[in-house]
Amino acid sequence: MSYLTKLKGSPASIPPRPPFKELSFISFGSFLAVCVIGFLAYYTNEPIIMGSFGASIFVLFVLPDSPFAQPRNIIFGHFIATLVRLIFYHLVSSDWWSMALALAFAIALMQFFRVPHPPAGSNPFIVFLLGANWDYLWMPSLLGSVLLVVVGLLYNNISKDRSYPKYW
Repeated sequence: MSYLTKLKGSPASIPPRPPFKELSFISFGSFLAVCVIGFLAYYTNEPIIMGSFGASIFVLFVLPDSPFAQPRNIIFGHFIATLVRLIFYHLVSSDWWSMALALAFAIALMQFFRVPHPPAGSNPFIVFLLGANWDYLWMPSLLGSVLLVVVGLLYNNISKDRSYPKYW
């Protein structure tokens, strides 16, 4: 198969639309997760919200059986990606090439430790754009990801059709 032929895609059809009940369940779980971190950010006046959490919430409620949605992947994926970028930002350089290296290292480390979490891939960009300090590792990165997992644990298991997590 030639390279250009591959670009056309395969003849597979798009996946079916989930039933309304499932869409409602997913939407309400997502709403609750954002409410928890949003309320705590507002109440404590601390930045518990991070842009990549929106994508983490998507994975957590739409794809809870995915390896990317498992607690270890969410928590350690965010932790590793944020830590790597903070190291590069503060100890290597705040230039664009440092951000690129940080992302490459973060992806490699997530794979090495078997905790890939695609939404955490945006953390190096977030840290770079914010010029974040070391405390960003704990809040919002670690605390926020733990809170998302707790909401996911409590909410996903309400459904008789779901069992979360698949592994720790």
